[in-house]
Amino acid sequence: MPALDGKTAIVTGGATLIGAKIVEAFVAEGAMVVLADINDGDGQRVAEELGESVTFAHTDITDDEALDQLVRMTVDTYGGIDVLVNGAATYLDNHLETTRAEWLTAFDVNVVSGALLTVRVAEQMRQRGGGSVINMASIAGKRAQPLFFVYPVTKAAILGITRNQALKLAEWGIRVNSVSPGWIWSNPIIGMTGDDRQLVDDVSKAFSLPGRIGNPEEVASAMVFLASDASSFITGTDIAVDGGYTAIGPEQMGQSLTPLLERMESLSAD
Repeated sequence: MPALDGKTAIVTGGATLIGAKIVEAFVAEGAMVVLADINDGDGQRVAEELGESVTFAHTDITDDEALDQLVRMTVDTYGGIDVLVNGAATYLDNHLETTRAEWLTAFDVNVVSGALLTVRVAEQMRQRGGGSVINMASIAGKRAQPLFFVYPVTKAAILGITRNQALKLAEWGIRVNSVSPGWIWSNPIIGMTGDDRQLVDDVSKAFSLPGRIGNPEEVASAMVFLASDASSFITGTDIAVDGGYTAIGPEQMGQSLTPLLERMESLSAD
């Protein structure tokens, strides 16, 4: 039986490359999915490509009325909600020049809106005896990032809110976890590199144990696991889909220590 057979999921940010792969993977495992995004063109295209199991809902997650409408539409269409993926995000980040308004916008999109949607969805999950909420975190929330300043702070907040949501919602049978992608072939990476996958794979060899950038399907696989009953005893934690990035440390697979290790081996042989 497919892992998500009979389940209904909401995936915000489902029009992005990673989001679309999550929706696709959920459908392949038997779920009905509401793809919520502010990007009408890509959202409708993905929904049409994946067929009757996907419904697109134009949703500005920073609008409380829009969140209410999203939940109502999902329940009216499919009878309830079993899974929520808070995947929508903004990369608004002007480093030290980021204004107060920009800080507040970044937190509104990346943290607050997902938290408010979770509360709304949790009420519906409670009626069904439980469910699974999955927040999209990032390795940026665990390590300082030279390319970003504001974005990593919002992702660190997501790691914290995941633990607190897991505690608060456990009595309703709701599990809350997060997934932290590393360097993944995604819309931002494509934009930064001019769609040069080989370039990113070459750079990734310094901090990825598999020696390549990750694929969006690999993030989707982790999402399917956390959404399914196979992860029934997992809550309040984070799964890093990062090729070992956060495990390696600054030594970067030992490359910077190679001269020292060679010297030590030489001394030992003597």
